[in-house]
Amino acid sequence: MSNLQLTMLIGALICIPAHAHELERMTDGKPNLNGVWQVMNSANYDLLAHASSSALATMPGPYGTVPAAEVLALGAVGAVPGGASVVDGNEIPYQPGARDRQQENKANWLQRDPEIKCYLPGVPRATYLPHPFQIFHSDNSLFFAYAFAGATRNIYLEDPGEAPADSWMGQSYGWWEDDTLVVEVTSQNDRTWFDRSGNYHSDALKVTERYTPKGPNVLLYEATIEDASVYTRPWTIRMPLYRRVGADAELYQFKCMEFVEELMYGHLRKEPLREFEDD
Repeated sequence: MSNLQLTMLIGALICIPAHAHELERMTDGKPNLNGVWQVMNSANYDLLAHASSSALATMPGPYGTVPAAEVLALGAVGAVPGGASVVDGNEIPYQPGARDRQQENKANWLQRDPEIKCYLPGVPRATYLPHPFQIFHSDNSLFFAYAFAGATRNIYLEDPGEAPADSWMGQSYGWWEDDTLVVEVTSQNDRTWFDRSGNYHSDALKVTERYTPKGPNVLLYEATIEDASVYTRPWTIRMPLYRRVGADAELYQFKCMEFVEELMYGHLRKEPLREFEDD
């Protein structure tokens, strides 16, 4: 960098008002988390470090793997972008035998991934799907709304006790530790995945989330995973969340249930549509 460029950079930083770096706060002094948030990573493909590849669903080709027939027509749209790990240590500590199930899930991604069927995503996957979510925040309430599948979470600020039943999004109980919002999520069912690579959990899952402001429009998101039925120890994922600030800073619904009706139930038609395609 030249001396002129350095001088211009320093001048620009000096001209930024001090309040531009300050956190907006609620009347009770807590950080204002209101807004539409979104990740900028490829964790939904794989929480671990991964290289770009032609597809998640593949089959043997003459010189290595090629996209499976079901996704071949998607071309580059069906390819997997590479990404860094969001897991501390780049390791998910599966118990012996549990990793085999993860690999089996990955090999059968098209048939098993709940995202494909528009099932509710669960926590923490709802946070890093390629869709935004919105936080509604007042001094005495917190509510999360997700674009994908119309998922929602009411964050209890007083301990609600044990949930009456397991559910897709579980039960969320939150509290503040200084400027960090901590949310404990329990009572999730065992039908959600962590990513498209088949990383999974049991219904014994407990997730402890931490949302820590790192600037006016950035949150550090951390989620510690505990599940003694699947893993040998707790493990943690970590990534930044970014608040949308432009004209698109609003949540558009993506209630995809109707979009997968043909996939899931089309074979029950008296005259399945695929029969017409074959004619």
